[in-house]
Amino acid sequence: MCTSLCRSDITQWESKVTAHLFPRIFGHEAAGVIESIGEGVVGLKEGDHVLTVFTGECTACKHCVSGKSNMCQLLGLERKGVMHSDQKTRFSIKGKPIYHYCAVSSFSEYTVVHSGCAVKIDPLAPMEKVCLLSCGVSAGLGAVWKVADISKGSTVAIFGLGTVGLSVAQGAKLRGASQIIGVDTNPEKNEKGKLFGVTNFINPNECKEPVQQVIKSITGGGVDFSFECVGDTDITNAALQSSCDGWGLTVTLGVPKTKPEISAHYGLLLSGRTLKGSLFGGLKPKSDLPSIVEMYLRKEILIDEYITHNLKLEDINEAFDLMKEGKCLRCVIHIAKQDQTIM
Repeated sequence: MCTSLCRSDITQWESKVTAHLFPRIFGHEAAGVIESIGEGVVGLKEGDHVLTVFTGECTACKHCVSGKSNMCQLLGLERKGVMHSDQKTRFSIKGKPIYHYCAVSSFSEYTVVHSGCAVKIDPLAPMEKVCLLSCGVSAGLGAVWKVADISKGSTVAIFGLGTVGLSVAQGAKLRGASQIIGVDTNPEKNEKGKLFGVTNFINPNECKEPVQQVIKSITGGGVDFSFECVGDTDITNAALQSSCDGWGLTVTLGVPKTKPEISAHYGLLLSGRTLKGSLFGGLKPKSDLPSIVEMYLRKEILIDEYITHNLKLEDINEAFDLMKEGKCLRCVIHIAKQDQTIM
């Protein structure tokens, strides 16, 4: 199995709201090989290569069949630290439960996931690369292609140039956006952003006026599309203000650590702007992910370039430190089989 560290792992690890769900195994951005199959599972077999996903696709509920949503009613985002099927855990130590995270828990040699949260992929795809498609990279690409559905020639502003934000940039570039503005307080993201399609870089700390005013000035009134990829509701407001009157669309992808309520002047919406949420970029995992994996194999999208570090599972604390200090985009954790496991 290969897994990578996502910012949301850190957010939930530090959260006081979910402090009662410990001990807990984090990790959700992963790829692996099916070791065994439970009773009643169809469409998967031992030896299949899969991506694990934090939101599944049952293919039968109202949302799955609607064609309008990826919010599966059966296998949606799991917040209780248990399995979707029976509300119990599959991990334990000395008879006591160890809680799951996002129904995946990939920081482990072995894990158990619902069949609807395992997406079969081409076995030729390198797991240590495509594991990023089970969350961050796909979320950014999907937000551009499905949620915003941007058109050629569009102007775009991206608030936050982490893995998700840079994936938004890549998706916008592939759609033919004419201007892609990256906003980040880390000056090192300037060069990194260019690789993924960012044409203009703004560091808010170096601006003499609010960043939304800067964006309006260089775009002649605001961008067609803005994306909030930080997880800060104040920045969501700034992103909304940076979009243009009449048709400006703001998509929010980040998960705020504090202040979850969004406050914005009603005039921004009255003037024709739209604020839209996005979970996993609107992608249906089983329907959409295999084709994105194939795009990678055909060298149509970048993935390797997001990976800044490769570490072993025993060095995972170093990975957490690197991300907290803003020194990495994605750190891939390589998990070798051992003789024993806590399961």
